Amino acid sequence: MGAKKQPTYRFVVSDARSPRDGRFIEILGHYNPRTEPKTVVVDETKVKEWLSKGAQPSDPVRRLFAEMGLVERGHVPESTRKKKSTKAES
Repeated sequence: MGAKKQPTYRFVVSDARSPRDGRFIEILGHYNPRTEPKTVVVDETKVKEWLSKGAQPSDPVRRLFAEMGLVERGHVPESTRKKKSTKAES
């Protein structure tokens, strides 16, 4: 959401089979990183309900929810990018 160079984000519940920007089941809240301090608005009862049903938050959402005390932070991978191979290694 948002406009060019002005991002805002929604927390949504979606089916894993749906496209990334496609259909979603429910809106749980929103996040605005441009305000000072950053604005995070979440319906905690809905979040806890969906997590109890087995919903899995993405890594950035897990970090924000952990800051609010809704979930455990858990393991955070160092990087999801694959390292570029060089010809010297081959």
